[in-house]
Amino acid sequence: MIVGRVIYQGSKLSLCNQAPNTCLWELCGIEGRPDVEEHCYATLDRLLERQPAIQKQLAAKYLANGTLVLYDITSTYFEGEYAASNLVDFGYNRDKKKGYKQVVVGLLCNAQGCPAGCEVFKGDTNDATTVAAKIDELRDSYDFKKIVFVGDRGMLTAAGRRDLVGIEGLSTISALTHGELADLLKRDLVQPELFDKNNLVEISDPEKEGGRYCLCRNPITAGSETETRRRLIALSEEGLVKIADYKQTTTVEILGARIGKLLAKYKMGKFILWEVEADGAKKKSRDHRVKWSIDEDKMKREQDLDGCYIVRTDVPEEEMSAAEIVAGYKSLGDVERAFRSLKTAHLEIRPIYHKTDDRIKAHVFMCMLAYHLEWHMVQRLRPFFAKDGEGAERRWTVKGVIARLAQIQSNRVTLQGIEFDQTTEADEEQKEILTLLKTAV
Repeated sequence: MIVGRVIYQGSKLSLCNQAPNTCLWELCGIEGRPDVEEHCYATLDRLLERQPAIQKQLAAKYLANGTLVLYDITSTYFEGEYAASNLVDFGYNRDKKKGYKQVVVGLLCNAQGCPAGCEVFKGDTNDATTVAAKIDELRDSYDFKKIVFVGDRGMLTAAGRRDLVGIEGLSTISALTHGELADLLKRDLVQPELFDKNNLVEISDPEKEGGRYCLCRNPITAGSETETRRRLIALSEEGLVKIADYKQTTTVEILGARIGKLLAKYKMGKFILWEVEADGAKKKSRDHRVKWSIDEDKMKREQDLDGCYIVRTDVPEEEMSAAEIVAGYKSLGDVERAFRSLKTAHLEIRPIYHKTDDRIKAHVFMCMLAYHLEWHMVQRLRPFFAKDGEGAERRWTVKGVIARLAQIQSNRVTLQGIEFDQTTEADEEQKEILTLLKTAV
């Protein structure tokens, strides 16, 4: 099922139905058509029983004591009824699928993005509430005495970090929220000109002993944020024009409510100064005037901070430099790539056809192990991918490699009453892939 997820995706039943088209089941010792209950569901149940032991071995191999541990959370949504599940529930949907129930999935990876453990939480679980238990798991179940725990700003909030103070051997790396960044600006500890894409600046906060702050700037993100703000301002002004041109009799309060709703929709209220001048003669009138202007100074101050972020850590300077701290935080992007592969790009964790909590957990764990296998494939194929083109010239993906290897086939042939196996001879490109994968050619 793990290999089948990498190759075929789909349901367990569809994997059984692939039996005439693949030697996968035969290689696993299953002759004839596999039985979905015996060979899939029963096996899935045994896999869930073995999850703690398997993850302990993976942690020992890939999350060595004292190294970075990356942790992030995503959600996957469900369609249909799940009355037998206590996990499937409404919550903050990261897939922007309103009205769908979901589960929340936490993933542990090493600094290179190799997954070593996962956990399924109830759909309404808040990211930050899972951190303490996950650290306890690393310390107690995996016996790690020293941990550098890396999480995003929603994961390691200021309140959450305070709860972790005093845990022996634990250090954290995260980023400050917009509010925390604004506080440092207000106290004049940082200035916009200190954020530089080439020169990394590190500061400390005299009010918070032991904290290190690395000031970073991403020019690509900066351009995107500036353009997004301009677009939202333009949409807000278009909406204000329509409200101002309203010709029916109405009240100042109604016009004000419409403006408030508009600005809340685009979240641009802090940049727009507005008022409704009432027709002095009547409470209800067509002659109320809507006036507004853009606060250019505030827009400029906000733009100066576009693409700026601060990585915060309590790792001692003698253990990790500022550059290593920032690189550690950026490694969370590898976890995001894992989620993309699991959910959309390749492994397609959903739709989840299982209706009980244990089967849902087992399915998610199986998909994580499939990504673990895919991760190792990618590492071995790096020289092959390095020769690929870029943009429109790019040719290779993991799915493309699998499709290319699928052309190597072995068939049972009968010729004049004689049966024999005929296997396709690999061409040079296929031989190169198989050699890199350390698979017999």
